[in-house]
Amino acid sequence: MPTCEGAGGDIYYEVRGSGPPIVLGHSFLCSGEMWGPQLEPLAEHYQVLNLDLRGHGKSGPVIRPFGMYDLVEDVLAVLDREGAGRAVWAGLSIGGMVALRAALVAEERVSGLILLDTHAGRETAFNKLRSLVMGSMVKAFGPRLLAPELTRLFFSSDTRKTKQPLIDEWKERFASVHVPSMLRALRALRRRDSVLDRLGEIKVPALVIVGEDDGLLPPSYSNEIAAGLTDASLVVVEKAGHLSTLEQPESVTSAMVSFLQERLGRDGRDANCE
Repeated sequence: MPTCEGAGGDIYYEVRGSGPPIVLGHSFLCSGEMWGPQLEPLAEHYQVLNLDLRGHGKSGPVIRPFGMYDLVEDVLAVLDREGAGRAVWAGLSIGGMVALRAALVAEERVSGLILLDTHAGRETAFNKLRSLVMGSMVKAFGPRLLAPELTRLFFSSDTRKTKQPLIDEWKERFASVHVPSMLRALRALRRRDSVLDRLGEIKVPALVIVGEDDGLLPPSYSNEIAAGLTDASLVVVEKAGHLSTLEQPESVTSAMVSFLQERLGRDGRDANCE
């Protein structure tokens, strides 16, 4: 699969299907594999560009500090490489934060938004402190020590009780992250700006999805986003935590496909503007 040379290094991505483009952005500490259950259903009617964000997955390691808007530029570089003008931007957690900022600074490249388990505000004081503590522990002892705690944060109690193979798989993934890249991504999250007061500037159709048991970025944040956008619907996914695409894949995939076909059609345009 191709890589694209962005400002922060090589960005790995996969391309599936054909049609109007959709770009997928994953959560912090994850990779494009987080979207595994959604890829084939989306690729039936769309060109799916599934990225590993800077410093994650198969993308190159991060060697210098970066911010959220640098990640927007990375995604735009991939779209340019594939000759994609406008795309639906779908993102979970940090991926959703990138998508929101793209809709503000590169609105001509965004035809719609799918925002999952994300936040439009600044990092909270509690999360800043938690990330500093966790970063210090990772530097001192390595990521494997924190892998059990990360699975607790990222997955709902129901998922942890009923889907042990999934938990074991992602616990191992969390334990093998590239530490310097993770720390620089944490820094970007801590220092992000708020776009809450600019949500009304975003005019494209949006779908906001959140796991009802997301303790990391709780449903109140998604409610805030849906209320602030000019054209948004909200879906709350039962028995899901932060990684809703993996925990309840059928519900998330169904919501995404319905939104794309009902609101944007198969040509990628807002069906209400025909």
